[in-house]
Parts: sequence; structure tokens; C-alpha cells
Amino acid sequence: MEQHDMVQRNRVQPSMAQYDLVIVGGGMVGLALAAALKQSSLKIAIIEGQLPDPALAATPDNRVSALSLASQQILRGVGAWQGITARRLQGYQQMQVWERDSFARIEFDAASLGLPWLGHIVENRVVQLALQEAISGAAHIDLLAPARATSLQQGQEHALLTLEDGRVLSAKLVVAADGAHSWVRKQADIPLTSWDYGHHALVATVRTTEEHGAVARQIFSPAGPLAFLPLWQPTLSSIVWSLPADEALRLQGCDEEHFNRALTAAFDVRLGLCRVEGARSAIPLTARYARDFARERLVLVGDAAHTIHPLAGQGVNLGLIDAAALAQTLLAHVAKGRDIGALAGLRSYERWRKTEASRMLAAMEGLKRLFGGAHPLKKLVRGVGLSAVDAMTPVKQRLIRSAMGLEGELPLLARTEQRGEAFWGMPGEKN
Repeated sequence: MEQHDMVQRNRVQPSMAQYDLVIVGGGMVGLALAAALKQSSLKIAIIEGQLPDPALAATPDNRVSALSLASQQILRGVGAWQGITARRLQGYQQMQVWERDSFARIEFDAASLGLPWLGHIVENRVVQLALQEAISGAAHIDLLAPARATSLQQGQEHALLTLEDGRVLSAKLVVAADGAHSWVRKQADIPLTSWDYGHHALVATVRTTEEHGAVARQIFSPAGPLAFLPLWQPTLSSIVWSLPADEALRLQGCDEEHFNRALTAAFDVRLGLCRVEGARSAIPLTARYARDFARERLVLVGDAAHTIHPLAGQGVNLGLIDAAALAQTLLAHVAKGRDIGALAGLRSYERWRKTEASRMLAAMEGLKRLFGGAHPLKKLVRGVGLSAVDAMTPVKQRLIRSAMGLEGELPLLARTEQRGEAFWGMPGEKN
């Protein structure tokens, strides 16, 4: 009751800005949510601590994403794909996965599905900039940056956010899109199930003597998986190398010559000699799963709700589908005159996305365990299993469709058979 009374008192303060929706976090997922709602009647604020530099350097950023076909559909539907293609991206037509010192191998190609690409490799900053452009003309969306929230209070009818500069925002719903270490999630005291993979992801940009040929490649070794993701120049790739924490930090800090030799050997010299370009980063890998994806006046999306192992590159795709699913849920409530921040109305989103996130977490854990260990019998099982799947076309196509984001319960905006007009004109709610 005290919180409710506080909300009522603060509503009359002249310094308070009233919004329907306040999104904390202006990264890819938070911006995608705002862009998916730009044709709605909702008044929206986005709080972001630091805007990305619009000037792209010759050497790409280390943080890239493998955007699935479903994510591409979402970004096209909200008007951001054009901004991505106007900058830089690289499609990949094939995926090759193999195990070191074993005959385990599987390949996927877009042609078998009648598609030009399996997905696209894009720098996270490029996606963020394109999404900012997509919402730039929306009069009812305010991007508050640089800005940071210092307190969150949830009442029965509104939530209040206080910013560092003293501004107070009132919202019917607050969305936590502020990443794996979500400030909003901590303020709401939402418990988190997590486990440390014991690995760091070593990420860098590398130049190879042989061309990547628009192929995404991943090798599994006892130390951990190493992925080479093709970039827009024929000999340029982004790597994601999962290693024990101490080894990742050692390779992050060693001299370039040593690193280049180690990387070339770890990748079986598949693309010739490797040469690192730019900085190397080592990112701790932790699986996270929030107990609640929704509370009264509060909802979690993207890494604030869940993080998974990067070995299949599905983290950002899960987050973008969260954004599309939440947008669809909110549009359905608006169309029916419902309160968008009421927990009862957010339950459908929570059930929907919890199911998909837990399925993906289990799948990544299964893959990690499958390819863990170097026992000869286990390597034999992996080799026989992958060879069998590679020869079984229906099973193989089901796997690649899942990797492309074409399986599971997809929101309208992510479906390849739907266009943006269908999403805007016929908002639906997942039961």
C-alpha cells in the first residue's frame, strides 16, 4: 500500500514524464522492441547509458552476431534491415562442423532449402545503429541517452524510474533489456539460476591466407569449440574460441606471433595461416535463467532473462524473438483495451518465452556435453552419430531449420510467410 500511495503522490509532480512503456537498455533487443511498436499508440522511452559511435572503423568490432533467418525477418519487418545492408554484413551459404582428430563431420547448405543464405554475420553495433535509424522518425518514442536509472519502484498502477539527473519517469510497464547483469532484474530482486561453464569466449578479428567462401566453420577440440564466422572481406573472419578461462586469458595477452601460430594450428590450417587484426577480448561464459520473466509492471527480455553458451550463436536470436513476441503480446492488449503492465496479461509472454529459452538452454548444454571429452569411445560415438545425421536428409534439414530460427513457436514478425503489414494489422496473442 505504501508503494501505491507513493505512486499517487508522485503523479502530480510536474517533473515527472508519463510513458506507457519504458525500456531500460538501448541495445539490439531493447531497440528492436521499440521499433516493433513504432506504429502503435504507445508512448515509449528508451534509457541507454552510451550510444554507439556511428563511424565504423576499417577493422570490425569484435562483438558480432550470427543473425538467423527469423532475426532477419524481424529486422526487415521493423525497417532496420536496409540500414544494415547499407553498412556492412556477410551472408553465409554453408556451415561446416567437424571434430579434430576424428571423422565426425556434418555440413549444411542453403541450396538444399532453396534459400540464398543460411544467415548473416553482422557487427552488433551495425544492428544497433540501423535500429536507431528505424525509430528516429517516431514522435512517440524518446531515446534518452546518455542516461542511467538509479531507482525503480513498482506500484499497483505504475512503475517509477528515477534517473541520475533527477528526472522521474512513470510507466505502465518497465522492460528490462539491459543485458546479462541486468540492473532492473536486480532491483526487482528476481532470483537467477546460473552455472559457470568454466570457459571464456576469446573473440577477435583475423585475416587468413585463404578465402572463407561465405562458409561458417566450427571445429570441436578437447579444449573447446572454435568458430570462424565470415566477414564482408573474402579473407576476413570473426572468431569465437571457447577455452578454459586461464588459457583464454593467456592467449588474449600473449604476443601476436604466438597467438597466430596457436590459432592456425587449432583450426587445422583450414583457411591457411591466420593473422589477428585489432584487439582480442575474453568474455566469461555463464548460463543464466531468470525465475520470473514477468512481474507486475515489469518484464524481462534478451540476456536480462537468459544467457546461453555461444557455440551455436543463438543468444541474440533468442533475444530478438523475445522482443517480437513481447511486441505482439502488447499490441494484442492495446487492441483489446487491456492494461499492458498487468501481470495477468504478461503471463502468456512469460510462458511462451520461458519454454523456448529452456529448450535452447538444454540443447546447448547437450551439445557441450556431447562434444566434451576426448575418450576414444566417445569420439567414435560422435563420429558415427554425426555421419548418420549428415546422411539423413530430413533430420539434417530439421536441425538447420532450427538453427535458422524456423522451428518452435514464432511470433508473426519472425515468420517468413508473414510480412510487416500482417503483424501491424493483425496483432495476435500467444495463448
